[in-house]
Amino acid sequence: MNLKQMVGEKAAEYVKDGMVVGLGTGSTAYYMVEAVGRMVQEGMSIIGVTTSSQTTEQAEKLGIPLRSVDEVDVIDLTIDGADEISRDFQGTKGGGGALLFEKIVADYSKKVIWIVDESKMVEELGAFPLPVEVMPYGSLQLFRIFEKKGYKPAYRLDENGEKFVTDGGHLLIDLAMGTIEKPHELASWLDSLTGVVEHGLFLDRVNTVIVGYPEGPKVLEAR
Repeated sequence: MNLKQMVGEKAAEYVKDGMVVGLGTGSTAYYMVEAVGRMVQEGMSIIGVTTSSQTTEQAEKLGIPLRSVDEVDVIDLTIDGADEISRDFQGTKGGGGALLFEKIVADYSKKVIWIVDESKMVEELGAFPLPVEVMPYGSLQLFRIFEKKGYKPAYRLDENGEKFVTDGGHLLIDLAMGTIEKPHELASWLDSLTGVVEHGLFLDRVNTVIVGYPEGPKVLEAR
């Protein structure tokens, strides 16, 4: 069993009958959704809230009953992957392009679990390029601002070499910063820029992290 599958299946053990569950996006979350699908097929009653069209398609095939985030009062538990997690449990997400919907679902959740393999655990954030979701209108102005800051921006491209368009209809600019020394300050600055819809800094948001190691999954309590 690979590490992603191991932590995905471990995380599914936290899903209990009657829950409203946020279903994350990405290669690790895929295995968690598969495991939750099997539990539903075996008779567990849950409602899923998905974070992307990709996860919606997967969950529908598995027969998981779905509602949109606006059709539920609260989400009991959200399980999602992450691209980097620092030693103080701050995270970068958005490698799969679903950061806006992922953050909305996380913010309406009582509990958030991130599932990763050991390679995603880092001292400081920044080696993984930070995704910034932007309005197409004015995006080049933002691109220039990021260039002047020395953040080495690049538009995210799809498999056809066109600009990647998110489920929300926006563009992604990835910032190759190397190290993010003050993530909270950076997040506040990005939030202040007109035309930035969301960014991949997920700060003070996770309760539990499940990390896959060759010898087995390790559960870390973040907050």
